[in-house]
Amino acid sequence: MDHSGWNFSARERAAIAHGGDLGGLRQAFPDAPKPWLDLSTGINPIPYPVPPVEASAWTRLPEAAEVQALRTAAASAYGAPDAAHIVPAPGTQILIETLPRLLAPTRVAVLGPTYAEHAAAWARAGHAVAEVQDIDALGDTRVAVIVDPNNPDGRTFPLAERRALAESFGARGGLLVADEAFADLEPVESLCPHVGPGLVVLRSFGKTYGLAGLRLGFAVAEPGTAMRIAGALGPWAVSGPALAIGTAALSDADWRAEAARARAADAARLDRMIARGGGQVVGGTCLFRTADFPEGPDLYRRLAAAGIAVRRFAERPERLRFGLPGDKTSWCRLSRVLK
Repeated sequence: MDHSGWNFSARERAAIAHGGDLGGLRQAFPDAPKPWLDLSTGINPIPYPVPPVEASAWTRLPEAAEVQALRTAAASAYGAPDAAHIVPAPGTQILIETLPRLLAPTRVAVLGPTYAEHAAAWARAGHAVAEVQDIDALGDTRVAVIVDPNNPDGRTFPLAERRALAESFGARGGLLVADEAFADLEPVESLCPHVGPGLVVLRSFGKTYGLAGLRLGFAVAEPGTAMRIAGALGPWAVSGPALAIGTAALSDADWRAEAARARAADAARLDRMIARGGGQVVGGTCLFRTADFPEGPDLYRRLAAAGIAVRRFAERPERLRFGLPGDKTSWCRLSRVLK
């Protein structure tokens, strides 16, 4: 494996593409119909119905009991042993940035291709980062990062294989970071019930519950590691409204089960639509589908001209990633272009 690392310049860091930023598309396609239909992210298009929030949550600092209630709800939802294993944060992105700063510079392997911010964050913190394509190649570094289910192809590995990897890192004082941002609605087994030394699991709230603007995410780790992460984030890391809404949503198992069923049906519908449009689905989760098209760049432009944003990949111009439309009008808009 190449351990020379990736050297990320400021320009390259700024060039990391993300979904959800429509500013550039609006400039490039000023005549596109409005409002834009943003299918460039993997966020649930049917959000959790936000409950009423006590007015004082906006005007006072969060209380310890509210943080504890959120940690307890998250432990139950994710199958963690107890609340001591849970670290709430203002989104998983801040956790991706924080973890590399807790370790002295070392060698890091990222199982890719995957979400680019993982490699970039470790490189920014001074670590030597390499991307590997084989899970077996992760084991000879101090730190490894695996995204499961993976973004953008939905790749997963059996729980036994992931547990063995985590135990291997823990036994020699290493660290495995397992990003399970898309696991909530998928029929996959989580590492959260098995956290121990050398394992940190990341869970996203905004994607599953369609509330990305709330900025809420979690690290799941053994209590000592959890305390170190929480200490790095500092006090009052999560806002009062996010604590209240997150606790209610994570406690609503019925909503989560129905969302999993409905979004799986939507993903199957999108697969059929992509196939009719000449695409070949190469992977994804029930919140996004990734497909190759013979004329990928042309289709991307036609979609943008119709006011529809999807995710493209500079290194794979034939490849596009589609989020789910959220209503009948949006499904019809996409169908007209794909036909």
